[in-house]
Amino acid sequence: MATALRRILSRIPANLITPFPNFGGNGAVRHASFKAAVLQEFKSPLKLEKYSVKKLKKGEVRINIRACGVNALDVDICKGEPNKEIKLPFVPGYEICGEIIEVGSGVKDIAVGDRVVALNKEKCFGFAEQCSVPAQDVFKIPSSIDFKSGAALVETYSTALLGLTRRAELKEGQVILVTAAAGGLGLAVVDVAANVYKAKVIGVCSNEEKAALVRDRGAWAALTYDPKAMLKTVNEVTNCKGVSVVFDTVGGEIFEESLKCAGHESKVVIAGFASHQVPKIIASSLLSTSISLMGVSLAHYRAVNPEVYRNIVLDSIDMCEQGLVKPYISSTVDLEDVNKAIELISERKSTGKVVVKVS
Repeated sequence: MATALRRILSRIPANLITPFPNFGGNGAVRHASFKAAVLQEFKSPLKLEKYSVKKLKKGEVRINIRACGVNALDVDICKGEPNKEIKLPFVPGYEICGEIIEVGSGVKDIAVGDRVVALNKEKCFGFAEQCSVPAQDVFKIPSSIDFKSGAALVETYSTALLGLTRRAELKEGQVILVTAAAGGLGLAVVDVAANVYKAKVIGVCSNEEKAALVRDRGAWAALTYDPKAMLKTVNEVTNCKGVSVVFDTVGGEIFEESLKCAGHESKVVIAGFASHQVPKIIASSLLSTSISLMGVSLAHYRAVNPEVYRNIVLDSIDMCEQGLVKPYISSTVDLEDVNKAIELISERKSTGKVVVKVS
């Protein structure tokens, strides 16, 4: 049949032939090439280039990207400061939201047309019109969650949930101190702690404008960073008992001062070092107090406890669907303006999340 069809087509003038669409798995139409924002050289702007579509590997799906969240890791990669080896050329972006357009072999429970979010940290490639992602990192979302919100949701809210519930075991009414509270992760922690767990949140920010936003998002108090003012506020709220939980994403001096606010048997969650200053803690200094220091990493759970990883991401999606939380997006830029998004985060001009919109 195929041979006969080729013989027939060979007799027809080329200018009269209408190309057949390129069908993906399960009948999904996809293009043979697509645009992506490529990093050709560290510390240089991303450039839009065309990529050819490659065959899916077993266990992968292809996503038509509608939006992609911009995270600190993306900025670090562009600066040449990744925590893993990056081979150029490279397409950053890993917090992806869109629609399934092709399903590879061995994939179950995901179909063409499904609206999904994905965390493609292994390969990235989110600053593009489409990408392939391992099915284990893909999660369905309901129509009530728009694509931009989906791209701003799972990385920060899942990390917040892990740190607050599984690690710190936050309880209703407890007092929690959140550093960099106006950042993407910080606002997610404030949202979950204040609006879901009804905790008393004290947010620490870099300026009053950001502090006002944090208060609007549910914090009991928010202040610009000043060691004396921070400790004074904590003592006023807790009657000098200290906070039950510290959630730090900054490191450096702020982390060291935050430890002074920790109360008896409090839990200090370390979720990143935005300051790029990793504090060195002398173990003997913990002998004079009774606090617990603990790290939290969504990527680590993915590697060693994939069931918890998937469940915590699904929990964050459920909370958003129920209207309990809502990611705050301060800026949305088109794919063509992706360098503006990198700049906003690099220069700390943004609050909450920055999202790249892909048409």
